[in-house]
Amino acid sequence: MEKEILEAFEKWNAALQTGDPKKVAEMYLENGEGILLPTVSPKVRHNREEIADYFVHFLAKNPVGRIDESNIRIYGDIAINSGLYTFELDGENGTRVDVPARFTFVYKKVDGEWMIAEHHSSVLPEGH
Repeated sequence: MEKEILEAFEKWNAALQTGDPKKVAEMYLENGEGILLPTVSPKVRHNREEIADYFVHFLAKNPVGRIDESNIRIYGDIAINSGLYTFELDGENGTRVDVPARFTFVYKKVDGEWMIAEHHSSVLPEGH
């Protein structure tokens, strides 16, 4: 089952590659059950509309994520994956920059598919 959780991240990362904020938001539970605590916004996102709004700006940087450390725990139809990831983003002058961050994804299995119930991302403190 750990493989399924890693695949859920890859599916989310692939949704980022579409450049479509609605596709990314569809990875989160509906009806206010999916929560995003984003990296570069002080506002908690409580539903798919608010989540999509956050990703409009983030996707403009053409992000590509990779997990650097993964810690998966599975409790029936709930799974948690927390650790470190890095995003490669568009920087200035056409360069790409790496931005390391911490993450926690909480997934809930719905109709055989792992959906994001909670996603917390924060900048990695200096001195990492």
